[in-house]
Amino acid sequence: MDIRELRYFAAVYRERNLTAAAKRCFISQPSISAAITNLEAELGTTLFIRHKKGMAPTESAAQFHGVARRIIDEADAARNLFRKPTTRQPLTLGLLRTLDQARTIALLKPLTANADLALRLVGANEKADARIVAKTMIGAGEHFIPLWSERYVAALPPSHPLTLKETLRTTDFAGVPMIDRCHCEQQEFFKRTAPSRKPVAIAKSEEWAMALVAAGVGVAIVPEGVARGNPDVAVRPIDVDVTRQIGLAYPSAHPPSNALKEFIARLPRQASSRRVRPTTRKMKRA
Repeated sequence: MDIRELRYFAAVYRERNLTAAAKRCFISQPSISAAITNLEAELGTTLFIRHKKGMAPTESAAQFHGVARRIIDEADAARNLFRKPTTRQPLTLGLLRTLDQARTIALLKPLTANADLALRLVGANEKADARIVAKTMIGAGEHFIPLWSERYVAALPPSHPLTLKETLRTTDFAGVPMIDRCHCEQQEFFKRTAPSRKPVAIAKSEEWAMALVAAGVGVAIVPEGVARGNPDVAVRPIDVDVTRQIGLAYPSAHPPSNALKEFIARLPRQASSRRVRPTTRKMKRA
């Protein structure tokens, strides 16, 4: 095996799709498929189960991914060890504070891996070359490239009585302790649709909001991506069909810089988020 095969494997493992992985690696699909086949033959194990919708990693793939990732990272570090300083291209990117961690990592990792790029992050409302924001926040003089859309959901303590319901209505929140998020772009909407809500705390960050929910302080209405993957909170859909579309906004008055063009070319565009399903940890009976 060589480092290229490991990179192709890592791309397939991340994308769960040969076509998407090939685009990420800037090679043809048959080439990346052949690399996976070679790796499986050399390792003597099946790494992916091929099906109509993509590639499902096996337990062997999950075990091998950690090893492959370390080799790739060490190879990159070795390559940069004696790299001569060059004039790096600046790129200032404004970020919406309510982005979830997983998607933020996916967006920023290609940028941080580029040694020729001088990345600077600022708030969504500060001066920047481009911004990752909700569509409702873009200005008249900005282009907008959609990245994903997601619904708002209710994040609840796992033992909260409302977890017994599959879907929640705004009337269910009457008198329920609620955690407000000071950076929520839909806060005024939820105040109007649930006027009898009872705020008990205001969280200044998404992590703090989820921590307060997990501690049993109250319930929070958050974008699905914020609550998804948090093992300490339960997630329930709400009957108010409110979504937000997140994308890249950049000025239309002048052409984007080369650094921004490269970033745009690598954007993992998605049409929409998956359907929200109730999730929680299993609770032991008393």
